[in-house]
Amino acid sequence: MVKVITYGTYDLLHYGHIRLLERAKALGDYLIVGVTSDTFDRERGKINVQQSLMERIEAVRATGIADEIIIEEYEGQKIDDIKRYDVDIFTVGSDWKGKFDYLNAYCKVVYLDRTSGISSTEIRSEQQAVRLGLVGESPILNKIERESQYVNGLEAGKVFSLNDKYLSATLKAEDKKASSYQDLLKQSDALYVISAPEKHYAQIKEALEQGKHVLCESPITMNVGEWEKLKQIAKAQNVVLMDGIKTAYSVAYYRLLLLAKGGIIGDIVSVDATCTSLVDFDPTQDSKKSLYEWNSICAWGPTALLPIFQLLGTDYLSKQIATHFLDKSKRYDAFTKISLLYPHAVASLKVGQGVKSEGELIISGTKGYIYVPAPWWKTDYFEVRYENPQNNKRYFYQLDGEGLRYELLSFLKAIRTDKDFSYVSDNISKEIIQIISDFEERKDIVMI
Repeated sequence: MVKVITYGTYDLLHYGHIRLLERAKALGDYLIVGVTSDTFDRERGKINVQQSLMERIEAVRATGIADEIIIEEYEGQKIDDIKRYDVDIFTVGSDWKGKFDYLNAYCKVVYLDRTSGISSTEIRSEQQAVRLGLVGESPILNKIERESQYVNGLEAGKVFSLNDKYLSATLKAEDKKASSYQDLLKQSDALYVISAPEKHYAQIKEALEQGKHVLCESPITMNVGEWEKLKQIAKAQNVVLMDGIKTAYSVAYYRLLLLAKGGIIGDIVSVDATCTSLVDFDPTQDSKKSLYEWNSICAWGPTALLPIFQLLGTDYLSKQIATHFLDKSKRYDAFTKISLLYPHAVASLKVGQGVKSEGELIISGTKGYIYVPAPWWKTDYFEVRYENPQNNKRYFYQLDGEGLRYELLSFLKAIRTDKDFSYVSDNISKEIIQIISDFEERKDIVMI
């Protein structure tokens, strides 16, 4: 019996896929089809996959062509599979010609001509692009514009900013500027918002009421009541309102969560997160800039709270906030520390834009701990450490675009499918806002 093996993503399965599978089957007696996992696709830079792994497997199975379906999860697996399944022929589309010649050492390699004029990429491209309007005053807008280019079906459109100091030459161009916020809404299908947090509610409300989808840099609002109103409007208008915390979309960070929740370090007893940066800003001297400058708790609080709430939940027993303000109005905190007490664990976060500290994440458990070096919010590497250092393990993952392109992709998929693809749950978004609201109202706070 001649065994044949082939691999692919098989997203939006089409006639070209089917023809390739039929010709692969014709090369032998038994066809093994490897479907790439979501994680492996991301590691390879294929971020535009619209269907889940199970949807893609079922689509391949439904053709009735494959005798066996396996999952491709890691680099180098092809060699392992060829040996494991005693494969005689490896085959793939001719657009990969030469790429897999090294497999000739293990079996025969055959490149098959692809069906011209059709591909998953072309199918996705034929969908009308979602025009993403940009709102706010931040250099992150430049990153959003750049990363949107990697998301097929998403197009960075006009920008509305109170100050273009932070914008790249591309976004400063006249053809990129919206004359007003209302003008921006008219020319956009969706918005990315990173204006001053106090402006979020009014801007988002107007956008949602006009049927625009919104991805907003966390926190979405400054109090829970406003957030609940926006969620109601979004539901009534059948549009997406998504909380933007890029770290949540890092492959390494997501894998870290799964390992921690799976008990790799035993029961979690503490989570400590630090996020700091030095910002060249004096609120006592620059009143104009204060209109759009974020304080430390808003700029870093959502990111630092994310792993705490995702690992320990939001039902903490008590909290204490210690902060140091830069200005007499007590608006801009140079440094803030929050301690949370849970029934069987503790958590702490340190955030600041007027101090500098080691930006690490440490998750402590009864069997070991997980260490993520600075800057942990750009997670591409972490270690699981034990009492015996010989048992320590290091994990490395590709991180493209600081997680922003994966966040944008999830936003687009939510728009396209009317399904929730957010990695930040509503209860976490709500609790982040509640803590920031308590900070602003001076609840459970000590000023130092």
